[in-house]
Amino acid sequence: MSVSMSNEKTKKVGSSLRPKDIIITAVIVLICVVSILPLYILVVNSTRAGQDITSNGVSLIPGLNLFKNIATLQDWTSTGKVEYNALTGYLNSGIIALSTTFLTVLFSGMTAYGIVVYDFKLKNAAYTFILAVMMIPVQVTSVGFYQFMAKIGLTDSYVPLILPAIAAPAIVFFMRQSMKSTFPLEIVEAARIDGCGEYRTFFTIAIPMMKPAFAVQAIFAFVSNWNNYYMPSMILISRNKSQMTLPMMVNTILSNDKLADFGAKYAAIMLSIVPVVIVYLIFSKFIVEGVALGGVKE
Repeated sequence: MSVSMSNEKTKKVGSSLRPKDIIITAVIVLICVVSILPLYILVVNSTRAGQDITSNGVSLIPGLNLFKNIATLQDWTSTGKVEYNALTGYLNSGIIALSTTFLTVLFSGMTAYGIVVYDFKLKNAAYTFILAVMMIPVQVTSVGFYQFMAKIGLTDSYVPLILPAIAAPAIVFFMRQSMKSTFPLEIVEAARIDGCGEYRTFFTIAIPMMKPAFAVQAIFAFVSNWNNYYMPSMILISRNKSQMTLPMMVNTILSNDKLADFGAKYAAIMLSIVPVVIVYLIFSKFIVEGVALGGVKE
């Protein structure tokens, strides 16, 4: 009897694996491999010797030269070959990335909340204007932005790199779309009836309910600002090492053709992405938690 039951279970499992499911699974696995493989090769190359990378090319087996490559970076810094200091770069990039992420997510969330919750005459016009600004590339306005910052004396300052993050049309768009689909307006009316103020409603009700959306946009904003090389290199014109961000420091290494140790160069790149991975691991649990809670209905 037990043998027949096990055979029936095996048949059910086998019949449930349709060709469509197998194809979808294979495509997902392929996408994962394509996404992770370059990052894995980067980490592996940061542990290999420069001569090994030059002579043998790509390898999937890690080496034992990570600390030696980091020591080579320190030697290049001490001899003045490059403008690189990992701790200073972490500090400078962290100040800019964390500040811009906080301002971007907070004010973009408030803007999207206002567009979704409140009804006013210029509501559609304001949202259309935000979408129009989103279509303009940063490079188009960069010359005028730099000239304006130079006239008011804000070059070689973090202010032009942080304060403009308040206006983030793309994040406003995504936050509005998320609120339109998942945020119940009835709870706002209930909070008002209970005497809850508008700001308190936003901070104590809207933000906790929209935590997955805020987490996703925080990841995107942090990664974008941490990896940003264009704007800091345009504003920080003195190239003072005490002000340079980590991408700017890494660029001084990669752009130096006289430095042929690719192991050390890969180590510099690997060190620059460590905070991005940490931030993703921290916020990803909130995304999973939000998806799990969103699938439960009372």
